[in-house]
Amino acid sequence: MAIADKEVAEPNTMSFDLTAYLRQQKEAIEAALDCSLPLAAPTRIYESMRYSLLAGGKRLRPILCIATCELLGGTQAMAMPTACALEMVHTMSLVHDDLPAMDNDDYRRGQLTNHKVYGDDIA
Repeated sequence: MAIADKEVAEPNTMSFDLTAYLRQQKEAIEAALDCSLPLAAPTRIYESMRYSLLAGGKRLRPILCIATCELLGGTQAMAMPTACALEMVHTMSLVHDDLPAMDNDDYRRGQLTNHKVYGDDIA
């Protein structure tokens, strides 16, 4: 069979706006993270946790978690608890990395690191 005889697959005419998808997922993740960590007692510790967790970032880890779930037939709602947990673990690793016993960084994501604001004992 000659190459000319083979059927040529039509290009996918559906478009996907990756930028919009990333923005929408990031907004949903930010809202879920905010709801997942309300202020509670002891207030200073929760303020410290919220300070770092809600400091922004690309949120690629939770976005990839949600996208994988959706690819496999799930929904954003099904993946969101795991996506938030991934971001929390990642944020904890950044707080730990910034401590004086590690890198002793003063700034993260354009703001003072957690231990500079709340002290080493709370960070």
